[in-house]
Amino acid sequence: MCGGIYVDENACSDIQHLYASGECARTGLHGANRLASNSLLEAVVFSHRAYLHSIKALGNVSFKEGIPDWNAEGTGKPKEMILITENRREVQALMSNYVGIVRNNTRLKRALDRLRIIYGETEALYERTIVSPDLCELRNMINIGYLITKAAMARTENRGLHFNTDLESPLAPAKK
Repeated sequence: MCGGIYVDENACSDIQHLYASGECARTGLHGANRLASNSLLEAVVFSHRAYLHSIKALGNVSFKEGIPDWNAEGTGKPKEMILITENRREVQALMSNYVGIVRNNTRLKRALDRLRIIYGETEALYERTIVSPDLCELRNMINIGYLITKAAMARTENRGLHFNTDLESPLAPAKK
């Protein structure tokens, strides 16, 4: 989602306590037609501003207390780690091959359908195994992949760095 997160001068987004800098941030410093920050200096400056702002804001953040310990009863270690690693590899391949810079509606639908299947497989695994960083990363990858794919499907024009071959290009000659 290159340049999709609007931020203020402190790298604060519209979501409370969420900061963004670098390629994902839309700062507007390079002009109105530039989506993302593609300047290393800008990324460093906004990251530093986010750090300074978050240190000040941390004192005003309240944390919920009395949260019970994680209950792993009825779960066990995954018998085959390949289920996690292969689904991770598949999500990466889906996103690169079907939802990359150049895409079309058929590939986007195929990616979404497959992501739904992988999601179901992963959630079933999540319910019966002990939580691990690898499993949590896979769940996050699937969710982000789903959101990116849905956003790509909702686009009605080619703009910026995403190009759907099923949509008319603004550079193409007008159809008669």
